[in-house]
Amino acid sequence: MRAVVLNCTLKGSPEKSNTQLLADEVVKALRERNVDTHTIRVVDHSVLPGVETDLGEGDDWPGIHEELVNSEILVIATPTWVGRPSSVAQRVIERMDAMLSEQDDEGRPVAYNRVAGVVVTGNEDGAHHVISEVSGALGDIGYTVPGQAWTYWNMGPGPGPSFTDTDHGHEWSVSTGRTMAANLYAVASALAKNPIPPA
Repeated sequence: MRAVVLNCTLKGSPEKSNTQLLADEVVKALRERNVDTHTIRVVDHSVLPGVETDLGEGDDWPGIHEELVNSEILVIATPTWVGRPSSVAQRVIERMDAMLSEQDDEGRPVAYNRVAGVVVTGNEDGAHHVISEVSGALGDIGYTVPGQAWTYWNMGPGPGPSFTDTDHGHEWSVSTGRTMAANLYAVASALAKNPIPPA
């Protein structure tokens, strides 16, 4: 089984990403279940605006799209900015819109029989809103989003320290991330044995 994590931080490599550090806890739990897991920091790639899979020269999205269709598990990891998913996360969702018209060999939407979850960080409130936005979009595209397939960390309303600046809430966020990984794996395994049939 394969998983891909799309880290939608605004920070390019090698700058430290708080979002990556929490996503890594989910990755660790997936790898304990022998899931081959690959992380992509989206901002390090040229992802052009649009709603097609391939926008031609200078567009790195086709390679990321290939990772999506070759993985049974997807994790979108995003910071919270102004109470919303990052602009990078929104760009990812817009590019994934093209998957609505793509089909597998049996005529099903290409995202069917794949599962997805969400990781959110930020030093402000709004995590549940971000989770809802991203999960809703993934469901529209065709992914199965298991119950409690998310984790988040924040310091509540207003400015404050980042994930790496404090131990506040880490135990809960990591524990919830491990539950997220377990749920993603369980549902992906169930779909592999009993896939959603063609309509």
